[in-house]
Amino acid sequence: MIQLFHIYKNFGANIALNDINLRVHEGEFVFVTGPSGAGKTTLLRLIFGAERPAGGHILINGINLSRISRTRLDLLRRKIGFVFQDFKLLTNRTVFQNVSLALEVTGERRSFIRKKTRQALKLVGLVEKEKAFPLQLSGGEQQRVAIARAIVKDPLILLADEPTGNLDPELTKDIMVLFRSIHMKGTTVVVATHSRELLAGTAQRTVFLNRGRIVGEE
Repeated sequence: MIQLFHIYKNFGANIALNDINLRVHEGEFVFVTGPSGAGKTTLLRLIFGAERPAGGHILINGINLSRISRTRLDLLRRKIGFVFQDFKLLTNRTVFQNVSLALEVTGERRSFIRKKTRQALKLVGLVEKEKAFPLQLSGGEQQRVAIARAIVKDPLILLADEPTGNLDPELTKDIMVLFRSIHMKGTTVVVATHSRELLAGTAQRTVFLNRGRIVGEE
């Protein structure tokens, strides 16, 4: 599903990723961990197609990202959900509107948008909050809205960048239960985190990054 071959990425003189080789199989749940500055966010942004590598190749579902047009890349990205650490919700739109926007931009029918949006909000337990605005919600609720927005398109892949970084331990558990329920539906999930608490006792595959290199795996 996700294949990275000898990936290099730098920002000026700063080397963000250095000869990364990684394969994530369809339906797999993988944690990517390491200290701040290890390259976790850059790795996810490359998989999402928001950044291009300085060297190497990235294949998503068999498609080489460096060999497709911008239009085809945009179509491919519709199959990838991305959950950001800082939520990136539109504060002047309701919960329902924030989630439905992901479908509106693809030109779906209104009846389909309403149905899928309510399904996503039901999955994250926020149907009763659909008319609220983001700033009226708690941090945990805002993160669940962000997750609903990421999954409303039924993505093949769900990427999450420090999704529990701003949440307390109890809310962190709730969010991870939600990710696991999404994974059980067949979605390939990759979660980047530096949280030791999140990784404690996990049975999921974990890839360790440090200074832009993969330094271990378990």
